[in-house]
Amino acid sequence: MKEQFYAYIQQLQDTITSKLEEVDGKAKFQEDLWERAEGGGGRTRVIENGDIFEKGGVNISAVHGELPEVLRNQFGVESGDFFACGLSLVIHPKNPFVPTVHANWRYFEMYDGEGNIVNQWFGGGQDLTPYYLFEEDAVHFHSVCKEACDRHNDGFYKKYKETCDNYFWNAHRNEARGLGGLFFDYLKETEGFSMQDRYDFVKEVGNSFLNSYVPIVERRKDIAYTQEHKDWQEVRRGRYVEFNLVHDRGTLFGLKTNGRIESILMSLPPTVQWKYNHHPEEGSEEAKLLEVLAKPKNWV
Repeated sequence: MKEQFYAYIQQLQDTITSKLEEVDGKAKFQEDLWERAEGGGGRTRVIENGDIFEKGGVNISAVHGELPEVLRNQFGVESGDFFACGLSLVIHPKNPFVPTVHANWRYFEMYDGEGNIVNQWFGGGQDLTPYYLFEEDAVHFHSVCKEACDRHNDGFYKKYKETCDNYFWNAHRNEARGLGGLFFDYLKETEGFSMQDRYDFVKEVGNSFLNSYVPIVERRKDIAYTQEHKDWQEVRRGRYVEFNLVHDRGTLFGLKTNGRIESILMSLPPTVQWKYNHHPEEGSEEAKLLEVLAKPKNWV
């Protein structure tokens, strides 16, 4: 399974970066190959200062070795080895009317002292973070997510959409990071679902990503904007940074396990503002976004 999934995310990285370069029309992804001293490595690809994308990264990694202390404590074991691989992406567009997007698909195995698999699962999802609310964009993004889920189980979308709303919640701000999407973790072999079934589902979601996001980019990329719009984008980007550094499990795990810092912090936007006690004007488009972020909505 690990060879199968790693081959898939290598191909998916190529597909996504090629399409995003085509959409941008100017900037190209710069590739950075790296190795992890404890075992494994990755292929980081970053795009910057494009016509459409101000900063973005589409990274894959496959790491292995002895379980870090934080994982030994989490699983209640004294020792063991692991393998983990995944693709993680964050795209921050230049135009404030184009939303930021995040996605991640990953696979994990844990072994006993004899090298036998004692635990394995998939995780992942994708979510949309706009700065200005276009309801048709939210409906499109969630519709694509739901279609991918429904091909495998008609209960998946509702379950993983709710999990996403709960996970990407900035508790210290009492608001959602964005409009949600899908979030699933610990997808194991259970009654009715083999690991191949889980793989096929995650692959379905991964393959749907470009269709969920690119049409939104194409619709919004040429909208004229002012410095005020850009200022609001950068204030909201501050909330994105807060979530990633305060709440995000993947970021915190990387920081606690001697992860590659450049890849971990790739998700952070290039320019951000924190204005003291900032509130948008009542009835404004900015205020309209905050109303939706205060209470997750069913878009489809």
